[in-house]
Amino acid sequence: QVSLVESGGGLVQAGGSLRLSCAASGRTASSYAMGWFRQGPGKEREFVAATAASGSVTYYANSVKGRFTISRDNAKNTVYLQMASLTPEDTAGYYCAARSRAIPGTRSYEFDYWGQGTQVTVSS
Repeated sequence: QVSLVESGGGLVQAGGSLRLSCAASGRTASSYAMGWFRQGPGKEREFVAATAASGSVTYYANSVKGRFTISRDNAKNTVYLQMASLTPEDTAGYYCAARSRAIPGTRSYEFDYWGQGTQVTVSS
């Protein structure tokens, strides 16, 4: 069992940056692939980024590639999402997810545990 708690969301102006954190609890959390998804108003949940358990492999959605960076600190059982050059289209609830495999996925059904989410609002 893994519990996930996100933090770091907030209100930011377009062009600004934010760093989201996801703290994972559980003895095997460091062996799980981790991902970030988001859901904007009136939209379906979409993949943002994912990282392997080792952090050696990362995937990004095309819409965030070059602007967002996913990383993890397994000693702290924490995954980060560094977001830069934010636009109003990035406004969404951001959710951390854990997959009980070392290799990351990009589909929500591939992840087994979910956090409660943190809101990111980008003003124009």
